[in-house]
Amino acid sequence: MNGIFRSRLLLILGATCCLVTGTPGAAAREARPSSSRPVVPHWSRPQIEQLLHWMKSAEADALATVAADIPAVEAALASGTENQLDVVASAAATRLLEVHRQGCCNAALRTGWHIAAEPLQPAAEAAVAAAVASDGVDALFRSARPVHPYYNSLLQAYMRERDPARRATLAANLDRWRWMPRNLGSQYILVNTAAFEATLWKGEQMIDRWAVIVGKTRSPTPVFRTNITGVTFNPWWEIPRSIAAESVAKLIGRHPAEAAAKGYVLQAGRYRQRPGPGNALGRMKLVMPNPYNVYLHDTPTQALFAQDVRAFSHGCVRVGDALGLATALLAERPEWSRAQVDAVVASGQTVTVALKAAIPVYVSYFTAEPDGAGSVRYFKDVYGRDRGATALNGEGRCGIASK
Repeated sequence: MNGIFRSRLLLILGATCCLVTGTPGAAAREARPSSSRPVVPHWSRPQIEQLLHWMKSAEADALATVAADIPAVEAALASGTENQLDVVASAAATRLLEVHRQGCCNAALRTGWHIAAEPLQPAAEAAVAAAVASDGVDALFRSARPVHPYYNSLLQAYMRERDPARRATLAANLDRWRWMPRNLGSQYILVNTAAFEATLWKGEQMIDRWAVIVGKTRSPTPVFRTNITGVTFNPWWEIPRSIAAESVAKLIGRHPAEAAAKGYVLQAGRYRQRPGPGNALGRMKLVMPNPYNVYLHDTPTQALFAQDVRAFSHGCVRVGDALGLATALLAERPEWSRAQVDAVVASGQTVTVALKAAIPVYVSYFTAEPDGAGSVRYFKDVYGRDRGATALNGEGRCGIASK
């Protein structure tokens, strides 16, 4: 074994020695597990070959950093020492599974990402042990990938792409999909603020698409997940304190008649705007409680939708054809046809309609997305959230991509 192989093998053995109880030998595989760690499983030679296949093909998944473990596994396989091989293979498989689940190189981009993926069960070490015991190594790694069609399309694009900057962008967005929940819901809204779009999905099928306006660069729309529980027509606008201090409070104090004409009122210490054609929320707001006070809503400034880059709001998501979105969300309540929606809006009365079931909404940020015709759309990184995205060089190491 040469020095490089020996060093890598010692690193992996050192990182995983706590998996083995007692002295090396058969007792290591028979030792009782601790409360938190499984017994190191015994790998057959075909299973090791399967593991090496997945490790060597990880580069095509933008996960080539795991290639650094390949020499240690091959060296342990060549040495013929069973217990040493079990420890090395288990450590490498656990690391490979973790990067399939969580990504490998773009952790810095996760700052500000408030969409929590559900913990995948069982934990990686236990999942590896169970897969080896059931001869399910291939199935384990196949099931670790996200199943969303956008992920699969970006993965195909990454395999074909040769430009380093675009590979870095694709790798960053593949990692973002790994940070998403694997089960997004039977029906959900996906807002991509980088694309200035919102889409309605049923399972893996996109049903409709709407243009949106998102936050300015100094007030970016956050990345988060919440549930839509209803639709409010002709909403009041509860004006955030920051916006009130910026303009509305002064207008009410200095020009009360003008403020009244625009619907601004001060009630019990709260600055509000009455429903009406000039209301900042337009004719509809989705009921989607969240700690950021960010909502999907209509807007009276429809002309802004003609712009390609639509970063104009204080953080909320303004929706083009917002009443069409509301009607789509109320589709399971047949009494709420588009005609009924239009009638309620025309009445001027504030009405909140509950959905039959809450619908998840994911306010996300993806700078690359399939175009539906076999290619990829690349979006301007309007918030600079791709800064630091990494490409992978031929040796499986991360390197800062040129932008």
